[in-house]
Amino acid sequence: MNTLQVEGVSFRYRTGRGVEDVTFRASPGELLGVVGPNSAGKSTLLRLLSKVLLPQQGRILIEGHDVAALSRMALARRVAVVPQEFHVAFPFRVAEVVLMGRYPHAAGGAWGATNDDARDRTMAQAALKATGTAHLASRRVDELSGGERQLVSLARALAQEAPILLLDEPTAHLDLRHQGIVLSILLAHHREGRGTTILVSHDLNLAAEHCDRLLLLAGGRVRAVGRPEEVITPEHLEPAYGCPVTVERHPASGRPRVQGILNQRDAHGTASQHSPEVREAGRS
Repeated sequence: MNTLQVEGVSFRYRTGRGVEDVTFRASPGELLGVVGPNSAGKSTLLRLLSKVLLPQQGRILIEGHDVAALSRMALARRVAVVPQEFHVAFPFRVAEVVLMGRYPHAAGGAWGATNDDARDRTMAQAALKATGTAHLASRRVDELSGGERQLVSLARALAQEAPILLLDEPTAHLDLRHQGIVLSILLAHHREGRGTTILVSHDLNLAAEHCDRLLLLAGGRVRAVGRPEEVITPEHLEPAYGCPVTVERHPASGRPRVQGILNQRDAHGTASQHSPEVREAGRS
């Protein structure tokens, strides 16, 4: 049974941007990468999967249940989200924030009903250990660095024990050290077969190297879906990004790598500066 099914989903903002007729499936234990240029619809898709937005057409099924019919609590037992930037409005301790991930499992849906439950504390402690943040447990979240806060956000999501983990550019604003830490945690989580992971990323090489399959969005539509070697090709990337692309194979893994993306001025031999997206693609 597919953990996640997206069937003909469309959503448009008043600006006209959004997603159109998006269809794909994700299986248990799969790491699916969602890639594409700016304004492709990646963030909109994530908001739809987490029920921040509701489809105007089509439907989203999680474990066979229509997301539109699920309560917030029921959805939170099935979907955990790690946002691009993590902020906490009040000066909670790290241990308290991670324990909040257990809220969807509270008896009767009342916060605090199982806050002292042994399993809740065990899962929170395991998440702190898995993310290397146990030593921060007594620290206030607002005192942490950006990288440390992102690890705490990931710990809270892991403590949630949801079968679907949604990640919105989880390494985008981190230094190299914290990028590596976050990525290693996610890959370990994936290798242990703990549910389905949807990773939204601008980094084409990171997604191609580590994801089982890729979903390429452009202009709000699915342009390609399949194994990395099927999606990371000039035939798919050039019309999606609107520029010439060079794709080679990683010498060790054999996975496709975008070695260079040139804009139209480059194609005619004149100098240019790569866009932020292009620099990101060639970074990993």
